[in-house]
Amino acid sequence: MGTVYSDTQYHINMKEGDVGRYVILPGDPKRCVKIAKYFENPVLVADSREYVTYTGYLDGVKVSVTSTGIGGPSAAIAMEELANIGADTFIRVGTCGGMKVDVMGGDLVIATGAIRMEGTSREYAPIEFPAVADFRITHALVKAAENLDKKYHLGVVQCKDSFYGQHAPESKPVSYELTNKWDAWMKLGTLASEMESAALFTVAAYRKVRAGSVFLVVANQERRRLGLDDPQEHDTEAAILTAIEALRILIKSEK
Repeated sequence: MGTVYSDTQYHINMKEGDVGRYVILPGDPKRCVKIAKYFENPVLVADSREYVTYTGYLDGVKVSVTSTGIGGPSAAIAMEELANIGADTFIRVGTCGGMKVDVMGGDLVIATGAIRMEGTSREYAPIEFPAVADFRITHALVKAAENLDKKYHLGVVQCKDSFYGQHAPESKPVSYELTNKWDAWMKLGTLASEMESAALFTVAAYRKVRAGSVFLVVANQERRRLGLDDPQEHDTEAAILTAIEALRILIKSEK
């Protein structure tokens, strides 16, 4: 881990001692209180911009949850500043859109790696460098999903900066590029599309910290396009429970 700073961090408005080494990273600030209810003695320690943080304990070990907002830039800021004040293990909990046809709304996706079709990671590493999840966190997430009997898919996700570039590519001036690349990702078996993991995995490599991701599949536009049943699910509880269980697994193995 790099240098730990005692100064209050500019965006997240916290300093060393405010967070545990283990941090769950949702996008939505309102999701933080839902996650913190699984902590012992959770306390709201900061509420600044899109960054809301609660700190408490899991099995006697200090843990935190910090929201990151939407997309790579704000997620990278959160990880950088949290790493500055002592955090070194991050689990992203979010939502995604299914791509592979057997990835259904309500399923979980655990990312092994992320396609860097976004801008943030390019300001950290050349495009040839892969955005890969930490193996130990990924293994813990898989074990957690199995312990909780949650249906999950394990593999590569796609990350982009434009939500509507994904959902209405034909309306964009660069539709030729968006649709051609989407076809390539489909042929490569990409599981789902989301917006943060590529940045987080790349920043984690640079900062020498660990990151993994688990997502709720909200729906699958490819199933809809093919006229197949496309169930929709917006309750992230299964992904949250999987992340909490994964943290417990990590904490137990690392005590």
